[in-house]
Amino acid sequence: MSKTEYEVDLCIIGAGAGGLSIASGAAQLGRSVVVYEAGEMGGDCLNAGCVPSKALIAAGKHAHAFTSGTDFGIAATKPKIDFNAVKAHIKGVIDTIAPVDSQERFEELGCTVIREVASFKDKKTVQSKTTMTKAKRIVIATGSRASAPPIPGLKDTPFITNEEIFTIDEQPKHLLIIGSGPIGLELGQAFNRLGSTVEIIDIAHPLDRSEPEHAKVLIDALKEEGIKFHTPVNTKLIRKTKTGIAIDFENGTTLSGTHLLVAAGRRPVIENLNLEAAGVTTRRGGIVTDKTLRTSNKRVYAVGDVSGRGGLTHAAGHHAGIIIKNFYFVPFFKASAKTDHMPAAIYTQPELASIGLTEKSARGVYADVRTVHFDFEENDRAIAERATKGGVKIIAKPNGQIVGASIVGESAGELIHIMSLAMANKMKIIHLTKMISPYPTRSEAVKRAASSWYTGSVFSPKTRKLAALMARFH
Repeated sequence: MSKTEYEVDLCIIGAGAGGLSIASGAAQLGRSVVVYEAGEMGGDCLNAGCVPSKALIAAGKHAHAFTSGTDFGIAATKPKIDFNAVKAHIKGVIDTIAPVDSQERFEELGCTVIREVASFKDKKTVQSKTTMTKAKRIVIATGSRASAPPIPGLKDTPFITNEEIFTIDEQPKHLLIIGSGPIGLELGQAFNRLGSTVEIIDIAHPLDRSEPEHAKVLIDALKEEGIKFHTPVNTKLIRKTKTGIAIDFENGTTLSGTHLLVAAGRRPVIENLNLEAAGVTTRRGGIVTDKTLRTSNKRVYAVGDVSGRGGLTHAAGHHAGIIIKNFYFVPFFKASAKTDHMPAAIYTQPELASIGLTEKSARGVYADVRTVHFDFEENDRAIAERATKGGVKIIAKPNGQIVGASIVGESAGELIHIMSLAMANKMKIIHLTKMISPYPTRSEAVKRAASSWYTGSVFSPKTRKLAALMARFH
């Protein structure tokens, strides 16, 4: 059977966040676009990542509210959980968002969407079971998937990842989680609040790349809610039992549970693409790309998780913007995908958000670094809501240039926008002090942290004398 042949401006492999953003932009600019996707439109974020996890987290917050109203004069009570209804809520959220990423929408935009596995035939041709596409430019946007660490016994033991956790038949009675990163912590807290017993296991300390004092606030909060941590610990063997799963540690202890969630990293989806035929170089973290996201094949680009430049949905969106800009707007002055201001957030309660360098890493880069802080226990909105855990930390060079920030507490993922805006526009500490925040809001904490940069100089003996002198003239 002969294959249907296409010759287009742009061929995209993968219909996740990055691929679809590029397809949308290119199609609306009148470019001919072919998109290949063998799985679900919308990729991991819509179907097994960001969207369902946040829907689950929202359900967990509602359940937790039943147990945490005493300080407000509301008697605590145990919530009744209907796990099938929780799953229906998650599916409903996905179904509401799905039309934006649907095949029909992109076909209406003018894209040709092919729901088949794609691979390279040669350096300028992509093929599938029924099609052959030659393109001026090709973008690989295949994303990543959960990876399983090389723990003895794991491959022979039933386990779940984020790809299955939202559709499992029954709620885990006792959930063991391997991995204390964002996925493990978010899902762990959500299931704990819905009534599962949760224990988290990791070979390293939790959040060891975050600001230590902020990581401690989050981990302590999870412990207070009843989540048990076994970190750092070395695992000797994972095995199936009559009642579920057992984990044997090298220290001689054993941990048992009904379900095992593996949330210990992700790997780029590059197998079966036949990248050798395309002349595309790879490495352990994904496809090798330059600052414009171009691969070793000058007509092939890679974006998102597969590019080895960050595993975040909004990073893929940022990459899409770079691609569209470089392809169709500034072809001779290429925009760079390099950024030192890519924010990240963990959507637990409290949330933990960060951007740029940590204090430790900044001190390894710059000769001198200053930090300023402001705690939510001094923020009136936080006090009114009785949610005063955490605070704001800003890291800057002595001239006030901001190089990093961390926020832990309620709505940290929203507050980090202020720091993202500041860093993206190369603002200094002084610019944050000029911001006017409505009262009472948590965002005041960012301004208060920035203002504390100047406390020593504004209220120094010299300025006190100056104020006294000026007072004589008023």
